[in-house]
Amino acid sequence: MALKIYSKGERVLRIEAVAHNIREFHCGRSLDNFPEIVRRLRGMLERFMQALSCIDQCFIGDEMLERLPPASRVGNTMVGGIDLNKPRLRHVAEAVIALSASPDGFTASALADQVRAFSDQCPSTYGPRQAAYDLKKLRGKDVVQRIGSTRRYEVMPSGLRAITALLVPQAKAIKPLLAAAQDISPSRGGQNLRPIDHHYQNLRLAMKGVFHELGIAA
Repeated sequence: MALKIYSKGERVLRIEAVAHNIREFHCGRSLDNFPEIVRRLRGMLERFMQALSCIDQCFIGDEMLERLPPASRVGNTMVGGIDLNKPRLRHVAEAVIALSASPDGFTASALADQVRAFSDQCPSTYGPRQAAYDLKKLRGKDVVQRIGSTRRYEVMPSGLRAITALLVPQAKAIKPLLAAAQDISPSRGGQNLRPIDHHYQNLRLAMKGVFHELGIAA
């Protein structure tokens, strides 16, 4: 199965859900099952659009930001908190975002496969057992929820906005800004700068002023 998004002319954006092999739907391949196949493809498409919306308008409230690190309770079990400074949980959060549009949710095994794809770990290091425990952590923070009484999970929109708000700025803005905050610059300006380079330079200069006012040495 695949999801595609591309432009058609100046004012049309087309998003498609394509099933190359409908066996993964587990609903049969006869013509009588065509409405069910279309329903599932539509569900994939809607979740994909919802994921794009959450990523584009990501935010995290003060309350959730404060309650991510402490331990939480899921049923009768106490589980650890979520610290996205740890590589393992960063990979888990990235995998959850990647799986958010999956048909009928995703399993702990699917999460483990995606985490290993991001981190190049072996199955003995990170498998379904570790993924199930991390899913419990995410359930305790209302990031994901179990689908009914099954062993499949889906991402909650508020949780998707929150983890995206924490991941994207850290990887795409904070790290480059801190790396460029040092006064190590060539005597001559860089050649053939791209528009993004100009934006980073303006951000770096603005952040130096913020650091100076706050008394922070980056």
